[in-house]
Amino acid sequence: MGSYCGGWWWRTGLWAAVVLAAAAAVAGGNVTYDGRSLIIDGERKVLFSGSIHYPRSTPKMWESLIGKAKEGGIDVIETYVFWNLHEPKPGQYDFSGRNDLVKFIKEVQAQGLYACLRIGPFIESEWTYGGLPFWLHDVPDIVYRTDNEPFKKYMQNFVTKIVDMMKAESLYASQGGPIILSQVENEYGNVEAAFQEEGKAYVEWAAKMAVDLQTGVPWVMCKQPDAPDPVINSCNGMRCGETFAGPNSPSKPALWTENWTSFLQRYGEETYLRSAQDIAFHTLLFIIAKNGSFVNYYMYHGGTNFGRSGAAYMVTQYYDQAPLDEYGLIREPKWSHLKEMHAAVKSCSSTLLNGVQTNISLGQLQQAYVYEDSTAEGNNCAAFLVNNATTNATVEFRNAKFELQPRSISVLPDCEKVAFDTAKVNAAISNRIATTSKTLNGADHQWEEYREAIPTFSDTTMQFNQIEEQTNITKDSTDYLWYTLSFQPNATSCTEPKLQVKFLSHLVYAFVNGEYAGSARGNSTGQRNAVLVEAPISLSESKNDVSILSVMVGLWDSGPFMEKRYAGLTEVEIQCKENTYNVTSYEWGYQVGFLGESLGIYTQENTDKVKWNPLSDSSSANNDPSPRWFRTTFDAPKGDEPVALNLTSMGKGQVWVNGESIGRYWMTIKTKQGNPSQTMYHIPREFLNTTDNLLVILEESNGDPLQITVSTISTTQLLNPKSRYSTIR
Repeated sequence: MGSYCGGWWWRTGLWAAVVLAAAAAVAGGNVTYDGRSLIIDGERKVLFSGSIHYPRSTPKMWESLIGKAKEGGIDVIETYVFWNLHEPKPGQYDFSGRNDLVKFIKEVQAQGLYACLRIGPFIESEWTYGGLPFWLHDVPDIVYRTDNEPFKKYMQNFVTKIVDMMKAESLYASQGGPIILSQVENEYGNVEAAFQEEGKAYVEWAAKMAVDLQTGVPWVMCKQPDAPDPVINSCNGMRCGETFAGPNSPSKPALWTENWTSFLQRYGEETYLRSAQDIAFHTLLFIIAKNGSFVNYYMYHGGTNFGRSGAAYMVTQYYDQAPLDEYGLIREPKWSHLKEMHAAVKSCSSTLLNGVQTNISLGQLQQAYVYEDSTAEGNNCAAFLVNNATTNATVEFRNAKFELQPRSISVLPDCEKVAFDTAKVNAAISNRIATTSKTLNGADHQWEEYREAIPTFSDTTMQFNQIEEQTNITKDSTDYLWYTLSFQPNATSCTEPKLQVKFLSHLVYAFVNGEYAGSARGNSTGQRNAVLVEAPISLSESKNDVSILSVMVGLWDSGPFMEKRYAGLTEVEIQCKENTYNVTSYEWGYQVGFLGESLGIYTQENTDKVKWNPLSDSSSANNDPSPRWFRTTFDAPKGDEPVALNLTSMGKGQVWVNGESIGRYWMTIKTKQGNPSQTMYHIPREFLNTTDNLLVILEESNGDPLQITVSTISTTQLLNPKSRYSTIR
């Protein structure tokens, strides 16, 4: 087929029909590659991909999310595969509900798009434990992600399980399905050196293991410069057009597996804002400077870290600044600006991929990348004019003058007319609006509370003669572990007592004889001993009950030797004016989590397993930080707009609606500007009944549930009213 870049194609607008027809015709086929691009059924492709993670949304959202991505010019939907969700216990699998990977891939196929399946199965992804199931921790002699037989055994079992599932449903392109790429491991180049020669051996093994599964489509390893043939090494980052060293073989194409549309956000951090112009500039720079032919936006839709799935300190709202926001609403101008760029590139993709590239200097910091295909019919020239300066530049190209904006790339599909300029945004900025539907106080919303008892040493059945590492006890079944101690001073008196606690968890609350003694916060990595010192505490001359609640806000998601990482208390002292008692090696008792958790009181069938008491204004406003549960019911807002809870009045804890966890919240940790990192928490419509929705909250400190509001989320009118998804009503 000849090039689409001829001027008459562009000027008549027929390029749009061609691009849309090509997207509609996407289907599986033979997938190979050369040094220029992936080749599908003998045809080179420029492919734009978007990350949408199936468990960070809900099955009823998938059709809309994928449809909006397709309309935005996306060719490929990329997703990780989440090992800890699918194999919660060795050999026991879960592919139901939000975990229904096959259903998700089939929805991609139904909408005529390709899929990239990043199996890993280590994924990082700001997902707790990097997606590894915690039961691996207790496998004898295991060392993660290296040339270690126990780890390789379980990793191979899971990768094979996923590949076999895809094959059984004929979902690989070689079978007529949509999957054109698979990924094994993930950013292993970041940790390989820590494992020395065993790291290199592991890379070789992982690549061979994957290729031997014979999927019929290529495999990739991102951020892996030494990816063994035939596995393709790819780039992750924001500026791969500048930072990528390129494929490690001339026979491999340049692929960008993660073009970050925003960035991860931890509690206590402000949202990272990346402009549409910057994304477009670096995307085109990768295409022309690195001969890039595949770009995946990470994320195209971020979604929600439901339950306890977020990694250490990660907010529940994931990559909300992506082209599709957490709720699946179009975020402008990113969505439209990238859509325009996709269309411009696709209109000359044949010339771009098959033409001869010539680089022409247009000035000190200005350059033209020109592509000409002598074998194509008609006008077969395309050009990209780059201005790397921070000021405007006027350049001359082919006897015409062009005004180039700062840090911009202009696309000339016919070497004559500018069809797209990365610095020129035509879409209006969408404004997201939260409209309060109801405030959950008053006669219609009767709140009740259940107070957790502060456990003492005598209450515990699990006891050890030392302080234990937290996850060894909890097995990551909960964020919480109680450490309890019965203490009596040896001396006749202990004046001016202080409690000193050193810890590697994210937060601790201390109680002495049932009274709150203080709290302290650790750091996000959990690898620096934080210290809690509160004075004074009250001690009796007889027995004293010391109860310390250690809290993890997700586990780490990256780094070497994750199986050796430590959480929980490390040292405890009781300091008196007369003496200091280091009680670290005393006999300690342990209680895993809260009674309300073990009873499942956040579900409709179990919520009455404890005695609930009416909540009054006075009881909610007191300064009592002991853990409590709150519950009420509410009706769903009318309509079909997304729904969210405003939890600004709360402290720290977790929320469930009809037994579904909508994640952790943490209002008491502030950004440098003095604001919580996240106040609105998404409740998918899929979780809601029309009336009598059960809302249960576990509050660790002293939040006030009487000020919680239910809101609907919408956006203002977007620029293009003709788009099926452009106006959110």
